[in-house]
Amino acid sequence: MATESIVFYIFVIFTGAALLATLALYARQSLLVVYILLGVLAGPSVLGLVNDAELIKQISHIGVIFLLFLIGINLPPQKLLLMLRKTSVIAGVSSLLFFLIGFVCGLVFGFALLESIIIGAAMMFSSTIIGLKLLPTTVLHHQHTGEIIISILLLQDIIAIVILMLLPAQWQAGLPWLELLQLGLSLLGLIAFAYLFERFVLIKLIRRFNRIHEYIFLMAIGWCLGLAELASVLGLSAEVGAFIAGVALATSPIALFIGDNLRPLRDFFLVIFFFSLGASFDLAMLAEVLLPSLALAILALGLKPFIFKVLLRRYNEPADVALEVGVRLGQISEFSLFIAVLALQVGVIGLEASYLIQLSTMLTFVFSSYFIVMRYPTPIAISDKLRRD
Repeated sequence: MATESIVFYIFVIFTGAALLATLALYARQSLLVVYILLGVLAGPSVLGLVNDAELIKQISHIGVIFLLFLIGINLPPQKLLLMLRKTSVIAGVSSLLFFLIGFVCGLVFGFALLESIIIGAAMMFSSTIIGLKLLPTTVLHHQHTGEIIISILLLQDIIAIVILMLLPAQWQAGLPWLELLQLGLSLLGLIAFAYLFERFVLIKLIRRFNRIHEYIFLMAIGWCLGLAELASVLGLSAEVGAFIAGVALATSPIALFIGDNLRPLRDFFLVIFFFSLGASFDLAMLAEVLLPSLALAILALGLKPFIFKVLLRRYNEPADVALEVGVRLGQISEFSLFIAVLALQVGVIGLEASYLIQLSTMLTFVFSSYFIVMRYPTPIAISDKLRRD
């Protein structure tokens, strides 16, 4: 890909986003919706300004990596383990219920058994990006509501990552017990390496040159991307590596500084991520999957908040907190998009089922983010009363 094309793509994304965001703010719309809509308009299906959607998607993946890294920085290991113990049952039960809802929906609309299973799997998860992008870091990350959201998302992400890692082997060579063992050992090895390297090498270098802010910035990026790449080499996901890298630094005195300085870089790539979602969608498939996609999206938007609220109330959470958590987690996940693409590549599902998952996911992104921005505190809220950084 020529450099001029990459520069032109960046120009289209951010100039277009700035123009549409201005209109959206006047119209009191969510900015996340703007980014997806811009991708559809500029992508191959409409104007064709950006024809290489795969290149944009690869670039945007960095935003997801930074997002998981910054989550980890806000979660010291002791706090993380406590949160996971509290919400493991909620995350497990809700994931099972969401799977059954998606599975039945797939069967009702005539999809094959395996396709319905994948549709159910895609329904299990909520969006880490939307859940955390719209979560005010200075208000909720260190309060109870934010802790519940983060811990549920982390458990869901672990389940999703396991599915993504096992999906190819599952349908090619039976149940991959050896792969499960290898992944478990790889995860433990990565955690051990991160702990030892951070304690005996990284933190000493940072303390030695902590007055040079540019060096801290570079070391944080290098540590994040380095561990993400190491995780990929070990057969895990880059997101897992980035999260472990963040948790390893969470007890460092410069964790807050790193988080504040990397946030703009994260946002830069996340704009590209949402743009890539719209740009990669083929509008020619819209008529074939619109009805089942609407049904699946409505089920997600209607039932996920309710199910989370019921489960959280059983653990004596206040009604307003339980409802807010449910609404903030009331969409389908970006991991569902990855599952849809990978399942299509390995021949488990057909093109129609893959686009069903993709369209229903994007529909929930749009409506869920819009509702959250209008009702709850977010960094991009239109109302000054609801805007929180």
